[in-house]
Amino acid sequence: MTDPLLITVAPTGAETAKEDCPHLPTTPEELAQTAKDCEQAGAAMIHIHVRDRQHQPTLDLTLLREWVAAVRESTDLIVQLSTGGSVHDPLDQRFKVLDAEPDACSLTMGTTNFGNDVFSNPWPFVCDLYQLTQQRGVVPEFELFDLGQVHAMRRLLDKYGLPAGGKVHVDLVMGVPGGMNGTTDALVAAVRDLPRETTSWSATGIGRSTLNVILASLSKGGHLRVGMEDVLTISKGVPVESNAQLVERAAAIGALAQRHPMTPDEARELIGVGR
Repeated sequence: MTDPLLITVAPTGAETAKEDCPHLPTTPEELAQTAKDCEQAGAAMIHIHVRDRQHQPTLDLTLLREWVAAVRESTDLIVQLSTGGSVHDPLDQRFKVLDAEPDACSLTMGTTNFGNDVFSNPWPFVCDLYQLTQQRGVVPEFELFDLGQVHAMRRLLDKYGLPAGGKVHVDLVMGVPGGMNGTTDALVAAVRDLPRETTSWSATGIGRSTLNVILASLSKGGHLRVGMEDVLTISKGVPVESNAQLVERAAAIGALAQRHPMTPDEARELIGVGR
């Protein structure tokens, strides 16, 4: 028997323009096909940023619901919506993501310099969003961009208790300019300091750190997030053809570490998502 591996796919993001990357799924129809292909390749959860009809990032509730429905109609994947939106979205709009009734959502534990921009997550917003996830029964994935956010998570759990579902699942986002490095040393330090309540964790390597982070996470027993939100090349100078290609690579590397992809139902059990 091999150990199970949660593979999350982040297919779109909010930063890459459609004209710069025609393969990026930016419509409900494209997302549905991407989700289906990625589930077949080994993904169990999908992390979604929504785009409008002009392919621009949006938090429009009608479109959020349409994208959630598109995935649910075509796959059994866990649907996780981003509460980060784009770096330009106002805080009050980001709460509305939960109105689309996803299975799970991202919950970033602090403000991060994001290249030349600022990804704003002030402490009062984090606390309010966390309590809203508890009230709505939406499972948060704690996104941690640096060690300060690891320790902020300890503070949050001490004050407000366990999340909906009773499990604590974390994603280490590594390699963002302004966040922690996408290195083994940084990953080991972050995992070492995770709160004792943590029941599972994954790691995301941005850009050129993708492979380093995949290998480091597997070596420490973690899970993986991959996708075109995070990297647009499969190797130096070679563009990614599809999100499924990245999921297939993650599954193949996982197999070398004797880890097999979880099914969506296994992933639901892992992170505490109900049916």
